[in-house]
Parts: sequence; C-alpha cells; structure tokens
Amino acid sequence: MDWTTDEFYMREALKQAELAYQQEEVPVGAVVVANDRIISRAHNLSERLNDATAHAEMQALTAASHALSSKYLPDCTLFVTLEPCVMCSGALFWSQIGRVVFGAHDEKRGFHSWKSLALHPKTEWTGGLLEQESSELLRSFFRARRK
Repeated sequence: MDWTTDEFYMREALKQAELAYQQEEVPVGAVVVANDRIISRAHNLSERLNDATAHAEMQALTAASHALSSKYLPDCTLFVTLEPCVMCSGALFWSQIGRVVFGAHDEKRGFHSWKSLALHPKTEWTGGLLEQESSELLRSFFRARRK
C-alpha cells in the first residue's frame, strides 16, 4: 500500500465532496481507480435527484461499471470521504470491488458498526485516511445547516 498515492486519490475524492457541499448536498465524494487511473468521480446527489440511493459510492460504482463494461470491479479501488453505509456496502459487496479506502468513520451508519455486515470476502479495506479533513467538511456542512 502506497500512502502517498492513496492520499492523492483521497484528495481527489475530497474535491468531489467539496462540490457536493457547494451544491447543498451532504459533502461526501468518491473516486474509483483502476490501473492507476481515475475511471469515475462522484459525489452525493440525493437532494438534486430526490433519491435516497444517490450516494457518492453508488454514483461512482455505476460510472466505473460503465467505464469498464463490467458489473464486477475486482481490480478497482474506491476512495470515499466517509465510511460507506449499509446500502453502499451492499453494492460494494455485489460489485466485488478489490479495495475500499475511506476517510471519516461513521459510528452510527457506517458498515463497520454493523457486526454482521461485511464487504466481499476478497475486498480489502482501510479507514481513516485524511479523516480530519473529511470530518471537518462534514461538521462544517451540518453546522451551517443548523443555523
């Protein structure tokens, strides 16, 4: 695992989260990488599309599948600024994605807090990369919403 390269891709996911913030979406961003190349970029679109399933991960997986013409993504890595929820982890399971790297932990809704829930057995995952930056963007968004 090359943390320098991982950090580069997570910063790209953070750029997507910032776009979501500017569009008054919950600021979560994601990129999918294959062969050292970003093949999809996405952010939350739930408000714009009026669709509870339009999470950044779901958008990124769909775009990556289209880019590769495959529903399976075993040679891909998802970089996402927030730990995937149960719905997204289910989609990650079915896509058989090779690796997931997330920023901020989500103690309430993240897949890791559900003890019986897991990603695909072959999927590697790491949490906490650029966690402070990812968490601060989320905190800032929700502080502004409460005012």
